[in-house]
Amino acid sequence: MAVAKPRALVGYIAATVAAFIFGVNGVVIKLLMDGTGIDGFQVTFLRVVGAAVLMGAVLLIRDPNALRITRKQIVPLIAMGVIGVAMLQATYAEAVYLLPIGIALLLEYTAVLFVALIAHFFFREHVKSRIWVSIAAVLIGLATVAEVWNSTLNVEGVLWALGASASLTTYFVLGERQTGVRHPMAVGFWGMAVASIFWALFSGWWNVDPAIFTRIVPFSADTDGIAGPAWILLVFIVVLGTFTTFTLGLWSISILKATRSGIVATSEVLFAFLAAWLILGESLNVVQLVGAGIVLGGVILAQSARDNRAVETDLALDTTEISRPKESR
Repeated sequence: MAVAKPRALVGYIAATVAAFIFGVNGVVIKLLMDGTGIDGFQVTFLRVVGAAVLMGAVLLIRDPNALRITRKQIVPLIAMGVIGVAMLQATYAEAVYLLPIGIALLLEYTAVLFVALIAHFFFREHVKSRIWVSIAAVLIGLATVAEVWNSTLNVEGVLWALGASASLTTYFVLGERQTGVRHPMAVGFWGMAVASIFWALFSGWWNVDPAIFTRIVPFSADTDGIAGPAWILLVFIVVLGTFTTFTLGLWSISILKATRSGIVATSEVLFAFLAAWLILGESLNVVQLVGAGIVLGGVILAQSARDNRAVETDLALDTTEISRPKESR
């Protein structure tokens, strides 16, 4: 049996750890919202501000010139920041509040299909024929998970999750093209910075009493179980659930091919189901589990449908060095 080379093994471990943290992050967001009463928009504001500060600090230390942008990049970065970052984080937060976390993530991951289709029809990229099989698998799987014959899912939650899918599609399409000329962390910083400005205007953060973060909240569905101050959950969301996952994703993509790293990233869905079951007591019936497996299989097919490219939930990461962008002429 072939054994992975040590460097490749490090890449797989980094990608898996990032997927694990991201999967758990949805549970932590739900616990924070339940424990403090703040809404998804306010959580998103705090999350993107914290991530922007951390990314900006890293760039200032490593290469301040990487923060420079050209006039041509302003509009795409604003669009990515508002639609692909601000709306993505907020719609996902609202979706996990109303739906089982694994299902919300499955719905969001349908973005993988849309990205492949956009690449094929709008950017004329070669996309393997398996994309059509993956589309059929995802549609059948989602219908099974949602149990459309019983209408058991919260309709508002489904709409939020589909909104997250649309936002993730935008995030990837714009982010991929920006990272062609800029380092991914620089793109990530500007996306988070724009999202911070957007939600500073519309999130209602000024209504949040800072004292709520000192409130003791349960860290699981068991109100008599482990508990602690709410700020611990917030720190997890910002430092581990956003910044660390981005950094690990960047590291893994520098070692592995994009498609391999992207396929490993889909394990996030499995980790989300597992974390929600262990911590929140959320579970699916046998039929829904079968549907979830079909969806995940379809997503993996879609991930491998583009030549050496895959959707990274923390941007389309590449391996270029941080460097000063060329001025537009």
